Parts: sequence; structure tokens; C-alpha cells
Amino acid sequence: QVQLVESGGGLVQPGGSLRLSCAASGSTFSIYAMSWYRQPPGKQRELVARISSGLSTNYADSVKGRFTISRDNSKNTVYLQMNSLKPEDTAVYYCNAFRRGYGPTEYNYWGQGTQVTVSS
Repeated sequence: QVQLVESGGGLVQPGGSLRLSCAASGSTFSIYAMSWYRQPPGKQRELVARISSGLSTNYADSVKGRFTISRDNSKNTVYLQMNSLKPEDTAVYYCNAFRRGYGPTEYNYWGQGTQVTVSS
């Protein structure tokens, strides 16, 4: 079992920056792929960025060049640095941990979400 706790959300003006953090419990953090998803008001949840256990990353086209995902396995924490924020980045941001087990088994955990609002 993995518990995820996000922090760092808030209200920021367009063009500003925020850094989200997601602290994970458990001793197997390093073997999980960690992702940030977001759910804008009235829309479906979407993948923002992912970092694998091997540190490869991928991003949604809408955030490439503005957002950076990173992880610190010694602190069981994944980060999302968000720069040049736009009003359309407004959403609840969720942290996700995922790994495959034996056979069809999957381990998939979510945090409670943190609100990011970009507005002047």
C-alpha cells in the first residue's frame, strides 16, 4: 500500500510559477512510475507528466517546455515545477503511483489532489 500526499497548490497570476510536491509512504517508492494528472473544472482527468523508475519522462503537449517533473527517491517525493502558468492550467492536480506486479496485477494509487488556480 502506498499513500500519496500532495502539496504546493494555490492561487498564482498568469506567467507565474508553482512547485507541487507529492510525498509517498512505503519503502518501494523507487520502483513506481510517478505521474501528475489534472482535472480542469467540468472536464476529464488528463495526464500532465510522468517519470519512470528509470527517470525517463514524458509530458502532455500542452505543458512541454513549461513544466518539469522530477523525483527524489531518498525523500520518497515527486515534484512538478510549473512555470509560465496560464489560466487554462487551472485544475485539481493529482499525484499517481503505478507499477505492474506478477501477471495481470497492477498497483495504482492516487493522492487526494491539490487545487491550482491561475488567475489575475
